[in-house]
Amino acid sequence: MTRRNAIAGIVLAVAALATPASAQAPLQAVASFTILGDLVSVIGGDRVAVTTLVGPDGDAHVFDPGTRDARTVGDADIVFANGLGFDPWMERLATSVAYAGPLVVASSGVTPLPFEEGDGDHEHGDDPHAWQSVANVRLYVANIAEALIAADPAGEASYRANLTAYLVELDRLEADILGAVAALPEANRTVITSHDAFGYFADAYGLTFLAPVGVSTEAEATPTAVAALIDQIRATGVRAVFIESMTDPRLIEQIANETGATLGGELYADALSGPDGPAPTYLAMMRHNIETIAAALR
Repeated sequence: MTRRNAIAGIVLAVAALATPASAQAPLQAVASFTILGDLVSVIGGDRVAVTTLVGPDGDAHVFDPGTRDARTVGDADIVFANGLGFDPWMERLATSVAYAGPLVVASSGVTPLPFEEGDGDHEHGDDPHAWQSVANVRLYVANIAEALIAADPAGEASYRANLTAYLVELDRLEADILGAVAALPEANRTVITSHDAFGYFADAYGLTFLAPVGVSTEAEATPTAVAALIDQIRATGVRAVFIESMTDPRLIEQIANETGATLGGELYADALSGPDGPAPTYLAMMRHNIETIAAALR
C-alpha cells in the first residue's frame, strides 16, 4: 500500500467515525395525518424520516388505508397516532400488518373535552381535535420527544434541544393568539365554521365556535340544525362565517347568503396545506387561522 493510499484510508475511517448516526440511518417514522407529522418532523430533525398517511388537505375522518399504507406502517420503526378517537384506523392498520414497534398516542395526558351533542362517531364522545390548543401541543411534542428518545437513545440530546426550541415557538404563538383575541370587541367573538373542530381553541382562547355539523366530517347537517344556526346568527348579529379547507363550502355559502354574514375566509382544522399554501406547518396553520378570524371579526 502506498503512503498516499494509507493516508486516504485513515481519512475515510475518521470521517466514518465522525458521521452522525442520523446521516447514516434516519429513524423511519409514520404519522397518521399532517399536523402530527409536522410535529414529529420538528422534534425528530434530521435523525427522523417522517411519512404521513393522510396528506395535505386530506380528511382523516374518512380515510381508508390501502395496501401501500399497510406496507408503510409495516416497515416503520415507530408509528404516531393522535388518539381520542380521531384515527382509530391507525391501530387497526398496525394490527393487520403485525407491526411490532411502538405505537405512540401523541395526545396522551390531554384532558379531553366532551362533545356536548354526544356525537357517536368517536370513542367515549371526546372531541379529538386537541391540537387546536397550544397547551395541548406542548404535551404532544413532549410525548413525541420521549418516544423518539426511547426508540433512538443516541439522539437524546438532539431531540431535547429540538423540543426546547419548539416550546419557545409555541409560547410565542400562544401569546400572539391571546393578543389577537383580546383586541376583538367582546360582541364580535363568535365564529361559524363547517364542522365542530375548534372546541379546544374556543375553550383556551375565549372565542365561541358554532357549526352545523358535529366533530366528524362524516356527519350530515340536519335541516333543523341549519335552521337553528341561521336563526342564531340573525339574532346575535354574527359578522362572518368561515369555510374549512377540507370541507364542501356550499353549506357555509348557503348560510352566508341567508343571513347576510360575509365569508371571512378559509380556516384549517384537521389538515395542513401543501408547502405552497398558507398553512404548511402547525405554527403557520394556527397563525393563519387567528389572523383570518381577527381580520373578519374586527
